[in-house]
Amino acid sequence: MPSTRFETSAGWIAGRHADLAAAIQRALVEGIRIPAQDRDIRIHEYPQGSFFAPPGRGACYSVLEIAMFTGRSREAKGRLYGALQRELGAFGFAEGDLKVVVHDVPFDNWGLRGKPADPATLTFKVDV
Repeated sequence: MPSTRFETSAGWIAGRHADLAAAIQRALVEGIRIPAQDRDIRIHEYPQGSFFAPPGRGACYSVLEIAMFTGRSREAKGRLYGALQRELGAFGFAEGDLKVVVHDVPFDNWGLRGKPADPATLTFKVDV
């Protein structure tokens, strides 16, 4: 159950928030093999003058942070990065416009339903 936060400058999404969330979700499903219904995506747009991209980046420059259970392979993360770049390309992203940061979080650092997460109760594999 990844927790995904997408941060960017306001304006360019132009009401396509649901489409953007769907594109991110498709990449997560393809890349790290989560169930399609396992979605937790937040889109945060910063007002003009409060989000500063590195030099040379486009108007779509964004940071995508994904906190997920520890255990995904380097190959799975590579699939995820490639799928994200492809899915977000439809929104005008150039190759350097997306920064992805993955936080591998141990199960006992996730509190779900008032308890630490338990890998035995998951409906999907983490070691992909």
